[in-house]
Amino acid sequence: MANEATKTATLSIDGEAEPIELPVYQGAEGPNVIDVGKLTAQGYFTYDPGFVSTASCDSDITYIDGDQGILLHRGYPIEQLAEHSNHLELCYLLLNGELPSTEENERFVSTIKNHTMVHEQLRRFYSGFRRDAHPMAIMCGVTGALSAFYHDSLDIDDSEHRRITAHRLIAKIPTIAAMSYKYSTGQPFIYPRNDLSYAENFLQMMFATPCEDYEVSPTIAKAMDRIFLLHADHEQNASTSTVRLAGSTGANPFACIAAGIAALWGPAHGGANEAVLNMLDEIGSVKNIDKYIKKAKDKDDPFRIMGFGHRVYKNYDPRAKVMQQTCHEVLEELGVEDDPILEMAQALEKIALEDEYFVEKRLYPNVDFYSGIILKAIGIPVEMFTVIFATGRTPGWIAHWNEMISGPYKIGRPRQLYKGATKRDYEPLANR
Repeated sequence: MANEATKTATLSIDGEAEPIELPVYQGAEGPNVIDVGKLTAQGYFTYDPGFVSTASCDSDITYIDGDQGILLHRGYPIEQLAEHSNHLELCYLLLNGELPSTEENERFVSTIKNHTMVHEQLRRFYSGFRRDAHPMAIMCGVTGALSAFYHDSLDIDDSEHRRITAHRLIAKIPTIAAMSYKYSTGQPFIYPRNDLSYAENFLQMMFATPCEDYEVSPTIAKAMDRIFLLHADHEQNASTSTVRLAGSTGANPFACIAAGIAALWGPAHGGANEAVLNMLDEIGSVKNIDKYIKKAKDKDDPFRIMGFGHRVYKNYDPRAKVMQQTCHEVLEELGVEDDPILEMAQALEKIALEDEYFVEKRLYPNVDFYSGIILKAIGIPVEMFTVIFATGRTPGWIAHWNEMISGPYKIGRPRQLYKGATKRDYEPLANR
């Protein structure tokens, strides 16, 4: 760690003559951290299942204060970025540490637009998957295969190679994502267009056909861009930590991002907005909401209201405030009135913001609740929700991977509390 220790923690262990002095570091924001690295030499490890109290690295990229509902990217509040910026400008900020000048922004956007096509032979890779394969399975496989097509920039010690790979991934992941959807529907792949914005291009690759162009609504494009932006990075979550852990072995960046996609696929991580729609399907009708609210309040009932509350945010999810506004704009634009799923979602939102039980427990609607409603309204199938999450999160993964590779780092090697059998002698099969 670059900073000097500001304090010292003393660890006393029964029966040990000398206490162990541990350095304490202070970050720019957030709680102090105790460096326990020297415990190993003393014959001890720390025990922290889920790493909930362990800082695995130091980072300059993103800061979260869950109690206060704060999310900062390179120091900039997410609310300001969502209101005034866009996804590609945030990508530049995450990668480079500062907002771009006009010239830098134009050059970066142009670079991304000119790298959106994928190698033509990659199209054949899709035919190896079944048509009913989950799009996230396809995303894992195809992203990992990129190293076989773009092996001209895989020297992770070369900063220029890392820059080229970062641009390629940000540019090509939306194309790969849209192709995974088209493959599942049996429709032809749609090539990207350099005259469209990042979000517009993704939407037209999703919904256009060779027979008919897709007219992109500015409101829908803005909503999609915000979904990407609001999911761009979220500190050391499970998928980002997976990318860093894979990267610590020296693996190529495409493999590391594929590992992140695999981690994100888990329903406890990236599948939350999909779970929201599944919950609404289970409720079935606005008439049943009161019944299911009672079930959610019953501690002995396994039913849970999905899309409310957050593991990190104990206050209102700052991303949800922005997404709520966007959600209402999209529903108004589309004039959605007769969709029972969206009608239930709006009714649940009203209850969660007013019901004493939800307010007292701070179970506010989170970003997954609103993003799921938006994607449903746009016409994106539920199985694509996590794919879109992965598309938005890609720049964050790359930024963390690049940050780690750019400085001194160690291969990740968590320890364990062994609780199995002690040493015993092998019994020959005939004697057992």
